[in-house]
Amino acid sequence: MTDTQVYRVYIKATPEKIWDAITKPEWSRKYGYTGLVDFDLRPGGKHATHPTPEYVEAGFTNDLVDGEVLEVDPPRKLVVTWKLRMDPAFDKEPYTKLTYEIEETKSAGTRLTVTHDVTDAPTTAALVNGSQENINAGPGENAGGGWAWILSDFKSLLETDEPLVPAAS
Repeated sequence: MTDTQVYRVYIKATPEKIWDAITKPEWSRKYGYTGLVDFDLRPGGKHATHPTPEYVEAGFTNDLVDGEVLEVDPPRKLVVTWKLRMDPAFDKEPYTKLTYEIEETKSAGTRLTVTHDVTDAPTTAALVNGSQENINAGPGENAGGGWAWILSDFKSLLETDEPLVPAAS
């Protein structure tokens, strides 16, 4: 397993729309594992992902993710420290480093590269690389697909206004 995981996706959307979808809660609640992002977009600022009402109903009342903002260059680059807070298994691991790079291309829309440095965080690495994926998980269940799954859902939402995975009913 590598200490640095890199994921890249090309999206038919502007860099500004992609930036907003990463940094605004009205977007983050619609894709991936959902959650309400909250960024203080300045170096040294804090960020967190707060639970949606669905998470609260499931018993998650604390922040799902937290960390510190390291670098901000809207709509091109965001670098943060990142730690999952949903499970005590992650408490013993250090904060990891997550980098979003957004680059408009001449022929293929906008390229989003997500680089996750998971050095000394094997539990986090296994989760975000998708190795725990359950391809038979239904809507509202944890598919465990990691960054590849999140970015697939992200791309679908931005291009079609529909998430890849429908909301649980």
